[in-house]
Amino acid sequence: MIASFSRLVQDHVAKDPKFTDALLREGIETMLKGELDVGKGVLRDYIKGSIGFERLGAEIGMQPKSLIRMLGPRGNPQARNLFKVIEFLLEHAGIEVEVVSRARRSRPIAKRWTRSPGQTSPSRTKVPLREAV
Repeated sequence: MIASFSRLVQDHVAKDPKFTDALLREGIETMLKGELDVGKGVLRDYIKGSIGFERLGAEIGMQPKSLIRMLGPRGNPQARNLFKVIEFLLEHAGIEVEVVSRARRSRPIAKRWTRSPGQTSPSRTKVPLREAV
């Protein structure tokens, strides 16, 4: 099932330039959000459907098999290699990506009633809420 879905994505990449650009952006954005494995999978499908690992390897001076392993499910790419791949793919597609940092909101504070041992009535304390994951 997954293999057929990947094949479907690769076929769509070959036919639709807008989808191709969106897929590249989605792969990069997904990695930036911390989902490295998902982002690598998206980039892998993008590469298979567009430039191919053989040409990508020749263009950036890396072995195609190394690229395939690097972007595979158990691959652990070094940052310099991953950025080299992304830089070439963006240049090849003619896409510019801008990373914008958003200020993190401070953690919300909740009031929680607690009772210390030996205390007869509860006292209020402020406790940071855990951020949703």
